[in-house]
Amino acid sequence: MTGNTPEDPEDQNAADLFRQAVGEVKRLNNDRIADKRKPPPPRPRQLELDEQQVMHDAMSDPRDPEAMDNGEHLNWARPGVQRRVMRKLKNGYYSVQGNLDLHGMNVNEAREAMQLFIASATRDYGSCCVRIIHGKGRKTATESPILKPFTSAWLRQRKDVLAYTSAKPAHGGTGAVYVLLRARDSREFEKE
Repeated sequence: MTGNTPEDPEDQNAADLFRQAVGEVKRLNNDRIADKRKPPPPRPRQLELDEQQVMHDAMSDPRDPEAMDNGEHLNWARPGVQRRVMRKLKNGYYSVQGNLDLHGMNVNEAREAMQLFIASATRDYGSCCVRIIHGKGRKTATESPILKPFTSAWLRQRKDVLAYTSAKPAHGGTGAVYVLLRARDSREFEKE
């Protein structure tokens, strides 16, 4: 039985054959700097999923849809919002920074679209006015709006919504709302 040890003449012969086959070897100088970039920090994926679930739950559906505001004209303001501000919002005084059209969406799709839209608007514009088109419900089987009462309930649940009111007729009337948003605290963005 032959062992493969460095003293083994067969291994020595193979090493000599390799050197002869390769020929003279020249050392290369490496003039490049080693990559010392830090890897990206780990993402807390479970935390992100938990925060998404919290946002989904934060805009939960009311327990009793009949108890929701089903009036023709929507109008709501957080305590502390001045009447003058509400009057300007109702008259379309504030320029609309973004629009979201919920037509054709079911309740779950509309909830998710609204969450993303409001988060994006407050991140991109800070305090601003946006318009959400929920529709009048004239093409539904029940002939009553479906998304309108949900929109009203969801907006009231969000801390970044200061006020909302039905839009002027030229901007959708009772089928849309102007929404006044407050800027999010910069610490809230660090969590994203």
